[in-house]
Amino acid sequence: MMFSTELDNFLFLNKDKRIVFTNGCFDILHKGHVSYLSEAKKLGDLLIVGLNSDASVKRLKGSDRPINNENDRRFVLSQLKSVDFVEIFHDDTPLDLIKKIMPNILVKGGDWRIDQIVGGKEVIENGGDVFSLNFIDGYSTSSIIHRIQHS
Repeated sequence: MMFSTELDNFLFLNKDKRIVFTNGCFDILHKGHVSYLSEAKKLGDLLIVGLNSDASVKRLKGSDRPINNENDRRFVLSQLKSVDFVEIFHDDTPLDLIKKIMPNILVKGGDWRIDQIVGGKEVIENGGDVFSLNFIDGYSTSSIIHRIQHS
């Protein structure tokens, strides 16, 4: 799997930093996302976000998703002060991206159990940590879409 040369450069320039990694679709950015990303950033020096491509969002969430295209989602995420780098990945899971980055810390939202987190085994075997962070109830892209469709 090929990733961007920007990612290679970022990893090279920051090889001595404590890297936190998370991933997701981040289709309609909301308070839950921003809170979660801010919490993730506090665990290390840098936060890298793996962003599902449009094709993978469609496979995972259905033919009517994503609402926002991958370049727009990447731009919005990259403007958050907690996010240091965003890499789009095309598979259904970020496992290959996690193996490339091999972060010090891997995180997902609190709706994920640690043993369910893709890449967790690999990160732990490499001496890293895996966390399931707080999940803010009532905030999801699906619920926002539902409210829009039924208002």
